Amino acid sequence: MTFDQLNLNSALLNALDDLGYKHPTTIQEKSFSVMMSGKDVVGIAQTGTGKTLAYLLPCLRQWKFAKDGLPQILILVPTRELVVQVEEEVKKLTRYMEVRVGGVYGGTKIDTQKELVNNGLDVLVATPGRLLDLALTGVLKLRNVKRLIIDEVDEMLNLGFRPQLTRVIDLLPVKRQNLMFSATITEEVEEFIKDYFDDPIKIEAAPTGTPLENITQIGYRVPNFNTKVNLLQLFLAEEPEMKKVLVFTSTKALADLLFDKLEKNFAGKLGVIHSNKEQNHRFHSVHQFENGTYRILIATDIVARGLDISSVTHVINFDTPKVPENYIHRIGRTGRADKKGEARTFITEHDFENVERIEELMKFSIELALLPEHLVISEVLLDEEQPKVKMRNVLVKTPKKEESGPAFHEKKDKNKKVNNKIRRGEAHKLKYGKPKSARGQKKR
Repeated sequence: MTFDQLNLNSALLNALDDLGYKHPTTIQEKSFSVMMSGKDVVGIAQTGTGKTLAYLLPCLRQWKFAKDGLPQILILVPTRELVVQVEEEVKKLTRYMEVRVGGVYGGTKIDTQKELVNNGLDVLVATPGRLLDLALTGVLKLRNVKRLIIDEVDEMLNLGFRPQLTRVIDLLPVKRQNLMFSATITEEVEEFIKDYFDDPIKIEAAPTGTPLENITQIGYRVPNFNTKVNLLQLFLAEEPEMKKVLVFTSTKALADLLFDKLEKNFAGKLGVIHSNKEQNHRFHSVHQFENGTYRILIATDIVARGLDISSVTHVINFDTPKVPENYIHRIGRTGRADKKGEARTFITEHDFENVERIEELMKFSIELALLPEHLVISEVLLDEEQPKVKMRNVLVKTPKKEESGPAFHEKKDKNKKVNNKIRRGEAHKLKYGKPKSARGQKKR
């Protein structure tokens, strides 16, 4: 099937032609007519399947111009990076349309975004927190929203956004179309669907757990962090085909440490992004990686869900993820748009259980390769890699307290005196032969 066979107008078809898109992906083809019918839809699709266009095309096809400047299409996403990327996709698709689109997110000045909203928008892309900031202050009016799209629902719920999502939905018109896309359907996602969706139609395309056919997966057993660094540098030095390499670490601290280790040999060709980095730094790093200035980009899983970077040649799992679904999200950053990609995973002895869970989810075994013979195996360990010495906690019993006996020597005579103190009343009686009377008391 080609896009010409879908019920698209000439403006959208011309934009798709300019972008070089000829054939819809599975999720785009399956969901188009259902979304056009106005029914609620739950799309289950993993990263790299084209789900952004899957919901944008039918929504933009049904958009109609309105003078009031209030948003008709509301798209909620979990990260700031994804706000920017979805906003860019809308702009590309509407280059032949008079659609006003804007994105709002936290971590930046709200006044500029207030001005953006006041100038009028047809399509609004937002993170839930900043959307509420604008709506609850009265700047943003949501009464004309006809279609609500919630992208990466599973990640939003994992990040604790359910209260914000609930408040946003309460502010929307009751009569609207709900569209939701998620890579995984967890119990929490199912509960969310039951609470807010009206008998939705589920559309599934390449669900999470299905290994992408155009991605080669290889594993390497590596003993420690510094050997991982040596192996990565060896790959980068000897394989010029590794032109755009996305490296995932498990923590922000390890991302920064890896950056410091690589910076000397790859100065000006290396970037790092995680949630502690300033927004401008994150946008700049992604842009430099996208345009080819950076050959390597180091990232954590939190920001990975918001990345939509074209032509990533290799994904390096520097740390094996503990959550199996995160492995799928990571490797899905390469091998996109029918291009070939490669994912390499560094596996320590502590990662074997994680790898087993990943393979069980995919129903696919990751091929293990031998380490290069000239790889330098480091014996230098990080603090957290040092073997932990377990000490027995021996409780020392305190001796029982023996009953104390008499002193070991006789008291001196002066210390044997008994306190025979006589009260004043008794002394008076002994002296005068009668008790002392109260002051002022008359004798009878």
